[in-house]
Amino acid sequence: MNMKSLKPALFIDDTSNPHVYIAHGDGAYANTREVLSQIDLSVVRGKRVLLKPNAGRIATPESGITTNPQVVAGAIDAFLEAGAEVAIGESPITGVKTMEAFEATGIASVARERRCPLIDMDERQPIHMIIEDGVAIRSLEVCADVVEHDVVVSIPVMKTHMHTVVSLAVKNMKGCLWRRTKVDLHMLPQIEDIDERPLNIAIADMSSVLRPHLSIIDGTTGMEGLGPSAGTAKKLDLVVAGIDPFAADAVACSLMGFAAEDVPHLRIGAMRGYGVIDLSRIQVNPDTWDELSSPFEPPPDNLSIQFPGVTILDEMSCSACQSTLFVFLNRYSEKIFDLFRGQENKITIAIGKGHESLPDGTLCIGNCTIQHKDKGIFVPGCPPVASQILKTIAESKKNPESSDIIL
Repeated sequence: MNMKSLKPALFIDDTSNPHVYIAHGDGAYANTREVLSQIDLSVVRGKRVLLKPNAGRIATPESGITTNPQVVAGAIDAFLEAGAEVAIGESPITGVKTMEAFEATGIASVARERRCPLIDMDERQPIHMIIEDGVAIRSLEVCADVVEHDVVVSIPVMKTHMHTVVSLAVKNMKGCLWRRTKVDLHMLPQIEDIDERPLNIAIADMSSVLRPHLSIIDGTTGMEGLGPSAGTAKKLDLVVAGIDPFAADAVACSLMGFAAEDVPHLRIGAMRGYGVIDLSRIQVNPDTWDELSSPFEPPPDNLSIQFPGVTILDEMSCSACQSTLFVFLNRYSEKIFDLFRGQENKITIAIGKGHESLPDGTLCIGNCTIQHKDKGIFVPGCPPVASQILKTIAESKKNPESSDIIL
């Protein structure tokens, strides 16, 4: 089954001068109910509503990595009261089980209290969606539940991202892509005569056919610095909502101290007419919203991986493996050196498919390094998650006879 895009928008707004709503200071649940009270939800009566939070990793709300469960609870209650049939869906990153992520994030608990179904969107076969005007990509494999629901609501966390500057409502829809096809967007070749990172162009391409009908951005606890999962939690106690996801993202960017024009996928999408990011054209309530701005520490400009005591050999790796290695080194540094006791300043890690040879004892991360797996410890995956890398090393150290451990 081929599809060209999601169903038409149901909510009414001024597309030239869209509205964005902000609530602050009353906690995740109350802030969510407040912003949604300013949007006419009557159009969802009798409709099937899919809430798409960021629950793609095993993390707690306090971490700033995943959507606060009370924001999700506020959305469930608002849509149920409006007469909708509500479900929550997710397709997590490779290596993470959907229901385990829902439990860890606290979203499963609020869903059970409200008898709201949780959907592992990777269970069913995907829908092939065509992108007629795509530049980096021409089609997508989209989770079937996304297409079959009448209304899709993006509920991301307000956080930075090491490859896309920010991760908000527009990018959160990448979690609607089926299984590991999400990773494909990180592995695209450079486009001839275009300097922009292919990942950012691909997200803009995706947004031409995969935009949410409504966006609720969770700024209860965001993440700054090395996002989307290795940064620092930042408490804001606010929620942003809007019908135009680009406008909602633009306002969230400003609250974070960024200009939406400096976020490539937002700039490209807006230039193509997918939404509005010009703040002068966006109607924000309350008028004093800019007083809530709290600049985030941006992601590092130089994403070359440097870590004391570790030599990184990177030849032609994709951003997915780079991100995994960043997270692994930042999260498990002490445990790494415990496992490699006696090898301080001699730990060598390789990522990428361009290595002709590697030194003995190299930790080879990702499927692209499989041809060198006999050199040391090999961790399969495309990419593996950080916890899998740590587990593989630990198991290898217990069993030195095996340097190739498949989990």
